[in-house]
Amino acid sequence: MTSAANVENPVTEVEAPLVACTISRDVQNFDLLIEDMETELGEGWGDLSFDDARQFFKQDEARDLEFVAVAIDGEDVDRLAQIADVIKSARDAEIKVIVIAEEVSPSALHQLLQLGAEEFIPYPLPEEALAGAIARLRTPAPSAAPAPQAAPVDVPGGRLEGKSNGIILPVQGLAGGTGASTLAVNLAYELATVEKKGPQPRVLLIDLSLQHGAVATYLDLPRREAVYELLSSTDVMDNDSFLQALLNFNDKMSVLTAPAELMPLDVIEPEDVQRLLDIARRNFDYVVVDMPTTIVSWTEIVLTEAEVFLSTLELDMRSAQNCLRFLRALKAEELPIEKLRYVLNRAPRGMDITAKSRIKRLAESLDIDIELQLPDGGKQVAQSGDHGLPLSESAAKNPLRKEIMKLAQALHLRTRDAKAIAA
Repeated sequence: MTSAANVENPVTEVEAPLVACTISRDVQNFDLLIEDMETELGEGWGDLSFDDARQFFKQDEARDLEFVAVAIDGEDVDRLAQIADVIKSARDAEIKVIVIAEEVSPSALHQLLQLGAEEFIPYPLPEEALAGAIARLRTPAPSAAPAPQAAPVDVPGGRLEGKSNGIILPVQGLAGGTGASTLAVNLAYELATVEKKGPQPRVLLIDLSLQHGAVATYLDLPRREAVYELLSSTDVMDNDSFLQALLNFNDKMSVLTAPAELMPLDVIEPEDVQRLLDIARRNFDYVVVDMPTTIVSWTEIVLTEAEVFLSTLELDMRSAQNCLRFLRALKAEELPIEKLRYVLNRAPRGMDITAKSRIKRLAESLDIDIELQLPDGGKQVAQSGDHGLPLSESAAKNPLRKEIMKLAQALHLRTRDAKAIAA
C-alpha cells in the first residue's frame, strides 16, 4: 500500500492514522485528486490498486477508514467487473465510497452507483467538490425513527394522482443566446396563468440543460441534490419521489431545475428521459422542457414525445448554418421534423423596411417556415432574469412578454379544442 506522505516514494509506515484511501489503476493519472486529498486529510490517506484493495479491506487497518475514493477513467471500462467487486467489498466492510470518474459512460457509472457508492464527483474535480463530499459523508445520519406518512406534495393546481395526459412542449436554441431559456420560462408561466376564470392548467417546467441550465436563476429557485438523485435512478422513480424533487414557483407552476453540480449531458440516457416525460405528463397538463443547445442521444425521445418542438434562432449566419446542420441530423435519423416550429428571436421591427425580405430569404434558404417572430424585449428581459421573475410579473407590458402570452393562449386554445373534439 502506498502512503499519502509521498505517493511517488512509498514508505512502509505512516505516522498519521489512515482515514481514507484512493483506489485506482494509477493515482498519478489523477493529480488533482492527490492535491485535494492532501489538502483535506494531510498524510492521513493512502493509495491502493484495484488488485490490492479487496485484500486490504480484510485487514485490521481497514477498520479505521472513513471512506475510499475509487478513481476511474475511460481506460478502466474493461475492468468494470473488478471495480464493481471492489465497491461491493468496501460496502461489506462498512466503508463509504466516493466514485470519481472521467470519460466513463453513463450506463457504467450508473451501474457502479447502484452498488452503493454514496457520492459521485466528475473529474477534473470541481473546486471544493471533494471537500463537500467528505463533509456530507461525515454528517451523522438522522436517528432511526418510524417513517412518517409522506405529506402530499404541494403542486400548484392540486395533485392529479398520475391521471393526466399532458402536452410536451420542448424549447431548443439553434445557437447560444437565441432566447430559448427565456422563452421556456415565460411560456411555462403564461400557460400556468392562461385562464381568466376557473382553474388554471397544471404546468411543469423541466430544465434538461444539465450543464448550463438557467431556469433556477431566472426564477430564483435553489438547485437541489434531489434532482440528481431522481435523474440517476429513474428505474426506481415513482410518483411520490418524482413530485418530491419538484419546486413550487409562486403557487402557479412546478419546476424541475437542473442538478446542483455541472453534469455531462449523457449522464442520463434515452430510457431515463422517457420515464421522466411519461411520469411528468401523467401529473401535469403542460410540460415545458428547456433543452440543451447540443444534440444528445435522448433528443430523439423528446422530439418524438413532443406536441410541437419550438426551435429558436436569430437573423444571422450562425443560426442559419446551425439550422441546416440540425435538420440534416434529424432527417438522417428519419425523425419527425414536421413537429418543429421555428421562432425568430429579436426579429426586426416593422420600421425596418428590409426586414420582411431578409426574413423571407432566410426561410427560403433553409426551406423552413418561420411561424413566430419575437421582438427584442430590451434591458427588461435581462433585468427580469436577474430578479428571478417572469416578464409578466416584472414587465407585463414588455413587447416580448405580449407575444409569448399570445403563443401560450394559442397553444392552450388548440389543446382545449382538441380535447373537446376527442370527448
